[in-house]
Parts: sequence; structure tokens; C-alpha cells
Amino acid sequence: MPAPASSPAVTAVVAGAVDVVLVVAFAAIGRGSHREVVDAVGVWETAWPFLVGLAIGWLVVRGWRHPLAVRPTGIAAWLAAVLVGMLLRVATGSGAAFAFVIVATLTLAAFLLGWRAVAALVRRVRRDRSASPDGAAVAP
Repeated sequence: MPAPASSPAVTAVVAGAVDVVLVVAFAAIGRGSHREVVDAVGVWETAWPFLVGLAIGWLVVRGWRHPLAVRPTGIAAWLAAVLVGMLLRVATGSGAAFAFVIVATLTLAAFLLGWRAVAALVRRVRRDRSASPDGAAVAP
């Protein structure tokens, strides 16, 4: 039996929320790994530049149209989060050491592209199962 379809608006809101949670998690993990205080204020101070970038990425490609797509939404969200986030950090005096740029780029790629890739795989498996007469997955 196929899973019930959710409305496009609900899908977009949930996808946006997942992205926000992952960017905040990135900030919290980073603060914790550097033995900085992991409280709401500290996490906000670290996360806000990346959240601004994330929002810009969504706006540029109208991410709400295809919120689960790795391309263009995931890629735009990832690249904008990193690029705008780093620019805002530098502009506000927080800095952007080369090692941090690399870690942020790789971590946010894994987070913002990874969950979309898993979602695409789940959708493909469900689609293949629903297309099969006995409900079993169809071999590629």
C-alpha cells in the first residue's frame, strides 16, 4: 500500500525545518567540540550566519517547489549556507579559518544533501514496490 501523500506545503515546511535543525545541530556540535558553552545563545551566535545563507539558498532556487530535491534545492541550500555563512562570520568579526571552512563545507554537505539522498532512495524503493504486482521491490 503506498504511503499517503502529504500536501506540497507541508512537505516544504517539514523540509525547511529539517534543514534548520541540521544547521543548528552543526553549530551545537561545533561548539561542543571546541568546549564552548552549548546553550541557546551560544548556538544562535554560531548558527545565525549559516541560517541566513540557508534561507537565501532556498529563496534563490524557490526551494519550496522541490524541497526534497538534492538538485537544485539541496545544493543551493548547502552552498549558500556555507558561502553566506562564512561571509557573514568574517563581516561580523567571527572569522573563518581555512580548517573551519573545510569542516563546515563537508559537514553541511553531509547534512543538507545526505538527508535528501536518503529521502530519494526511500521514495524510489516505495515507488518500485508499488509498481511491482506482488509488492516486492523490483531489481534494478
